[in-house]
Amino acid sequence: MPTSEPESLRVVIVDDEPLARAVVREFLASHPGVQVVAECANGFEAVRAVSELSPDLMFLDVQMPKLSGFEVLDLIGRAVPVVFTTAYDEYAVHAFEVHAVDYLLKPFSAERLAEALSRARSRLASREAMPIEALMTEARHREGPLERVLIRDGSQVHVLPADRIDFVEAQDDYVSFKAEGKRYLKDQTLAAVEGSLDPARFVRIHRSYLLNIERIARVELYAKDSRVAILRDGTRLPVSRAGYARLAKLL
Repeated sequence: MPTSEPESLRVVIVDDEPLARAVVREFLASHPGVQVVAECANGFEAVRAVSELSPDLMFLDVQMPKLSGFEVLDLIGRAVPVVFTTAYDEYAVHAFEVHAVDYLLKPFSAERLAEALSRARSRLASREAMPIEALMTEARHREGPLERVLIRDGSQVHVLPADRIDFVEAQDDYVSFKAEGKRYLKDQTLAAVEGSLDPARFVRIHRSYLLNIERIARVELYAKDSRVAILRDGTRLPVSRAGYARLAKLL
């Protein structure tokens, strides 16, 4: 009985070290049906590759300059399954094992990569989603509040320093970041944004708004138990009763 050929797999390799990329490429060469469609030396190149090439799988280094592996994951979302590669990092390894995400601990063997590739094929076949939110939550707990927010716009990446964000507004399945007169949409929940930013600076004033308190000019009462926050640029945002109680603790 003839053996069926493995399903074709288009792969992107992301690592800032050329030798590390070469090792993954060499190990993958022995697997029929696997095509390396791009090699990326940093996270920005990885985001561009996902947008332009729509690969089936990514081998992604965790520790990289410019953008970390976790930041790349945040930007690409569920666009492509990932196998992480990392030097020994006790936190990262624990997070991957807890959430059943495959990883390769450097230096790894050809056999270990083959095992990861097999698991990736199984995940793809079952259409099993990666637990992105859980991984990102653990990353934030370890690293503290975000100092910047990354927003993908096609193959481009906008980098917003947290202190330049005026407010964040929930818009259906997205959130809108207002910063320096512009708005940036991101596929994320307002609760997730609230959990990632500094609680000493950003406060949930309403179910649909998260506000940078440094932008407040004043808060006015305009109806019973209803208030409005007036920002320095004249923007007016609703403040709920619960939101005002939270806001009052920081003002």
